[in-house]
Amino acid sequence: MTIAKRLLDIFGALGLLLLLGPFIILTALVIGVLDGRPVFYISERMKTPNRGFQLVKFRTMKPVESDSGVSGGDKLERITRTGPFLRRSRLDELPQLWNVIRGDMSFIGPRPPLRQYVERFPEIYQKVLQSRPGVSGLASIYFHSHEEHLLARSRSREETDQIYCRACIPRKARLDLIYQANRNLCMDVSLMFKTIFKRLR
Repeated sequence: MTIAKRLLDIFGALGLLLLLGPFIILTALVIGVLDGRPVFYISERMKTPNRGFQLVKFRTMKPVESDSGVSGGDKLERITRTGPFLRRSRLDELPQLWNVIRGDMSFIGPRPPLRQYVERFPEIYQKVLQSRPGVSGLASIYFHSHEEHLLARSRSREETDQIYCRACIPRKARLDLIYQANRNLCMDVSLMFKTIFKRLR
């Protein structure tokens, strides 16, 4: 990561926290009132092929004792009352500004994967995680909606896992490596604006 990219992350995240701070607090209060505690969902994600970190999001699903893998149609019954809106608007990801400030993530990069997929596909993530994980990126902008559509059809944890491994991981990795080969500060700023416009739309 270049110094310019890191500075963009720090000042951008601090600026957004100052600007959106009251809204983030209000969102947390609404979740607490309508869905109860915990307000935040904390889960391990991978920063490098060997180093994990604790990713923070607003909780959108009812907690269970054992949970693994990505979210698909098999987990629809667990979505909270505020969950559909938070997920559709991607507001559940606002707490990740803290991860950006800490240096766990950048604004732009590959979405941070779960450890289980990094361990199962080391040849893919050895390349993908040469870029610091991001809140958004090429795969988030151009593949996320299609990924949700694919996974929504699954009716079991096993089916969700099969679809994700077969149809999602290779395609997302291809986009992440395109970003990696062409990344620069202008590209990051462009993708940040595309992310904002997509959310507003």
